[in-house]
Amino acid sequence: MNPVLRDVDERAQLAGTNKFELLVFRLGTDAHSGSRELFGINVFKVREALVMPRITPMPGAPQHVLGVANIRGQILPVIDLPAVVGCAVEERNILLVTEYERSVQGFAVEDVDEIVRLEWSRVLSAEGAAVGGLVTSLARLDEDEETSRLALVLDVEQILRQVLPSRFRNGDELSVQSVVKIPPGSVILYADDSGVARHQIEKALTALGLPFIATKTGREAWDRLLELASAAKAAGVPIRNRVALVLTDLEMPEMDGFTLTRKIKENESLRDLPVVIHSSLSGSANEAHAHGVGADGYVAKFSPDDLARAVVRAIAP
Repeated sequence: MNPVLRDVDERAQLAGTNKFELLVFRLGTDAHSGSRELFGINVFKVREALVMPRITPMPGAPQHVLGVANIRGQILPVIDLPAVVGCAVEERNILLVTEYERSVQGFAVEDVDEIVRLEWSRVLSAEGAAVGGLVTSLARLDEDEETSRLALVLDVEQILRQVLPSRFRNGDELSVQSVVKIPPGSVILYADDSGVARHQIEKALTALGLPFIATKTGREAWDRLLELASAAKAAGVPIRNRVALVLTDLEMPEMDGFTLTRKIKENESLRDLPVVIHSSLSGSANEAHAHGVGADGYVAKFSPDDLARAVVRAIAP
């Protein structure tokens, strides 16, 4: 077996503040361009990679679901990832078993190429790049910016809601009824690079009656916070009169949520801001690391009630 596959579980434990590992794979030939592009997802999301097991077709399965696989006693739906992104492929050789938002599923792919350790600064937002709604960012795999290969980092949250909508919540199910008071003129500033996640967050914050500012990367959030801190200082008011709370994803182009949180807590003007990390990266190790960089809360995606409780708890501890 390819040694890359044997190493996925072990290397998925990597924890850092501004680095991550990208699992790079291929999905076949693009139906329109005829090219064979590289795709990627964060190794943290991959439980394991297997030579394709037996797939049992299921009558009435959703489009792009090949069937189910029995992985050590757990029955998982298997999503045909080449078909989702519009690639033609002869063989689906590898099954990526992934965990997103407390749900486990398999993605059928053509083959795995490599695992690349990257700085988040080498991952660029795909917003406005005309690469389609299923791609959140573009990762430069090599050091030379001009000649580097690019990997398309998939918006798995969007794909899962498109293929298996019944498994995931969209923000309408908020049952927590809380009155949250923040200073007049203050807002929740949140950062998330996924369009579907931003939609969910905004529904939950709106249901709580909380105004918000949306940002799409850690870098954008940081720049906006510095602007707000400068405005608060000029007005002679505390930063909490401008920002009541920062809500941040972990995986984002340019600057990750760990780094954003650490920078906030190290900055004299911003350190009093409560920060809640909101991520599909579950697990005690990530939660412990979040608290290690100063986060005031950690909530796994996506439960509207859990998010509401975390926000309320951080604003009014």
